[in-house]
Amino acid sequence: MAATRILVFGGSTRTGSLSARLAALAAKEIGLLGAEVTLISLGDYPLPIYNGDLEKDEGIPENARKLARLIQTHQGVFIATPEYNHSLPPLLKNAIDWSSRPKLTAELHHRGRVYAIGSTSDGMIGGARALIDLRKVIATAYGALTIAEQVSVSQAKTAFDDHGSLTQEAPLTLLRTVCARLVEVAARFAEPG
Repeated sequence: MAATRILVFGGSTRTGSLSARLAALAAKEIGLLGAEVTLISLGDYPLPIYNGDLEKDEGIPENARKLARLIQTHQGVFIATPEYNHSLPPLLKNAIDWSSRPKLTAELHHRGRVYAIGSTSDGMIGGARALIDLRKVIATAYGALTIAEQVSVSQAKTAFDDHGSLTQEAPLTLLRTVCARLVEVAARFAEPG
């Protein structure tokens, strides 16, 4: 039986991104579970700000197609997001908006994958408000099942050690629970691409 394939990425590309650190740690934990992991950076898939006129005149950008193809070839996806103004960042929202265009979903059939989500914030609630919006956007954009378990890392600037691991046991245990549940549900319910 082939290994379950999981795509992992963070919602920020800035140097030292905390969500990228969480994504990298999730990728490691998912790999330890025996899944095949693809860790990407949205910085490798630059996209213009979504505009319906641009789509009509120029079509869907190739990087949106590449991202949609990656989703199609994986049974599950883990997204780590920072929290910007109590919501998700424009980079992440824009990538979802472009890669979920109806023309792409009709061509690639990448809806219906299983998603897990996590967040980072230097505040006390760890980006929990961004997770509410991300869960809603994923469900609408991709017609996806997002597992109930989620992880939020508060005071994230000091939450990771020099090796990229979480310094507190509680969020690390929760991350491992989220990763295990994602692999389990994706293996059972999502069709491989």
